[in-house]
Order: sequence, then C-alpha cells, then structure tokens
Amino acid sequence: MNIDISSLPSPCFLVDERLLTRNLEILDSVQQRTGCSIILAQKGFSMHALYPLVGKYLKGVTSSSLFEARLGFEKMGKEVHTYAPAYVDSEFDEIIRYSDHIVFNSFDQWKRYKTKVQQAGKKIECGIRINPEYSEGKTPIYDPCYKHSRLGVTYANFRPEELEGIDGLHFHTLCQQNSDTLERTVRVVEEKFGEYLHQMKWLNMGGGHHITRPDYDVDRLVNLINYLQEKYSLHVYLEPGEAVALNAGFLVASVLDVVENGMQLGILDTSAACHMPDVLEMPYRPEIIGAGEAGEYPHTYRFGGLTCLAGDVIGDYSFQEPLKPGDRLVFTDMAIYSMVKTNMFNGVNLPAIATYNEKDGVKVLREFHFEDYSSRLS
Repeated sequence: MNIDISSLPSPCFLVDERLLTRNLEILDSVQQRTGCSIILAQKGFSMHALYPLVGKYLKGVTSSSLFEARLGFEKMGKEVHTYAPAYVDSEFDEIIRYSDHIVFNSFDQWKRYKTKVQQAGKKIECGIRINPEYSEGKTPIYDPCYKHSRLGVTYANFRPEELEGIDGLHFHTLCQQNSDTLERTVRVVEEKFGEYLHQMKWLNMGGGHHITRPDYDVDRLVNLINYLQEKYSLHVYLEPGEAVALNAGFLVASVLDVVENGMQLGILDTSAACHMPDVLEMPYRPEIIGAGEAGEYPHTYRFGGLTCLAGDVIGDYSFQEPLKPGDRLVFTDMAIYSMVKTNMFNGVNLPAIATYNEKDGVKVLREFHFEDYSSRLS
C-alpha cells in the first residue's frame, strides 16, 4: 500500500478509491457483456460517502431492512431492492416508499402485503425467494441452505397457484465462491423451479459471487448469465457485497503494549470483538501487511484487542523486527463487512473512516466520540 498513513488517527478504516474503482470496472464489464444488472449488497459495504462513485458503475443497491433501503434511496438514488426474512408491519409503508423491488421470504408474507404493494401508487416489482436446498459453503452461519434454514421457500413448500403478481424469483446460496459453484447451483434451481422461470420477468441470483477475486472465472459467469437470459427470456440481477469492495480497504491500528505469558502478546488499539467481528464469527485470521505466519519470521506475537473479553484475539503473526508501543499495523481487506458490523462493546470507540484518491490524497471523513456511544443507550 503506497499511501502515507502517518497522519491518520488510529484505529482507522481506509478505503483506497483506486482499488474500489478497479473492482467496479470488473463488475461493469460483466454488465456490458451480458446486459444484466449488478447492484450493491449494502450488508457488505455501506460506506455511503462513496455511493456516488459506486453509482457510476452499478444499477443500485439491495437492502435487508428499512434503514438500508432508506440509505440506498437517499445516498445513491438509483434502484432499491429490498428483501427481509419477514417484514415489520409498522415499517412496511416506509419500505414501499423507498423500494423498487420487494422480495418476500414466504408466500404468506406475499399474501399479507400484496394489496399494499399493488396500491402503492407506483410500480413495485415483487419476487419470492426460493431455497434450492443446495450449497457448497463450509461455514453453517453463512449457509442459507443449511438444514431447517428460515431463508427462502423450498420446492416442497412452493405454491405455483399463488404466483400471480410475482415478477421474479430470487435465490442466494453462495459465500465467497467462484462461478463454477454458481453453475452447479443453477442446475439445481432449473431442475426444481425451471418451469416457473419461464413465467418470470427476472431472476436474482443473490450475492456471494467473488467476481473481483483474481482467480474468479468471469467468462464462465458471463456465459451462464447469457444462457439464462436467452433460455428463459428474463433479466438477471446479481447483488454482490464483498466483490464491490474486495481488497479495497484497510484497518490501520497501533500497538499499545507488549506483554509476556508463555509467548509475546501484543495489545492493540483495535478489537476483533468490536471492529472485526467476523474474525470471531467466521472465524478467520486477517492479513497484516509485512507480517508472516507464526514462526515464519524471528518475532512472533499473538494480537488481541483492548476489550476485557478474554477471547478478543485476532491471531498470531511474526515480524522481522520486534514490535514496540506506537508501531502501526495495517490489516488488509477491511472495507467489507468489518465496517458495517462494528460495535461499541465495552465502550470501545469505533475506528475513524478515511478515503484515499490521487486527487485529494488521504481524507478523514468521520471520527467518533462519546456521544456516538451514549446516544445508542438510555
């Protein structure tokens, strides 16, 4: 990362707009080659200061709540797609106001809100989320097709007699996967729901497509989209979150102290529990620029956060030189999910948020204070 981070507050999320633009250009190339629509899944990346840039390439956003729908409506101003496992009655009128597409998780939800949608005073396209009961994910918490999943209608519970007014079908089964997995998933979708695709205006294949990863087979994806659009005379939507900002963001943090307990333990001014929840939920070990695996270089440390949670541990890393308080570390691929999942457990402050582009250099957009913490409580 050829950016001077010395002036940044610590900790701080930093998004490199050059890398974000590169991802957006790859996604737009898929749109250009297929005519499909790609929209941003805000659950993965909600940095709305960059929505004008994202909106230059993508067709809009997808949301999973009222607040996400409103954010996309107000900050990007393009298509807003909304899906939730169930809708809250008191919020639905406002969801209608912001949404262009609404996907329902069950036929009962569709029946409950059908009249409201049809009387909205504007055209809202509606869909049903299906569960093909096929996935290749290895982490149950991120597998929408695990046994007894609440997400989507299975074939056994599908009600073709209630499809009147439904414009499209939606499925989401992938998590950080390549187009070969999508291809195998589509085969299952066709086997179970193919006869209904002929009745549809569109098919939304959800997210989890790692389109901007270096080894992703974009040609296979393009061929699959073109095949589906031609065979069923419908329009394909994709709604990646990670692929939009994959490897475009960093988390700059600092060493606060180094203690000894059978090994060197580095305490940082960031936290897995507060700032990188997926480190504990997934779990996974984020990369640090210049660091190696434990034992790879002469000096190995186990990094933990500054909360009182014993399990607030980020991982083991090694370095060529010993670390000391004040040294800065740069965690990679931190624009996706980490930023949207941050919390203030233990009263730990949130990282600042900054961007970099060649015109403006480093620009700090937001820092957080006690009022951000206290205003969430009562």
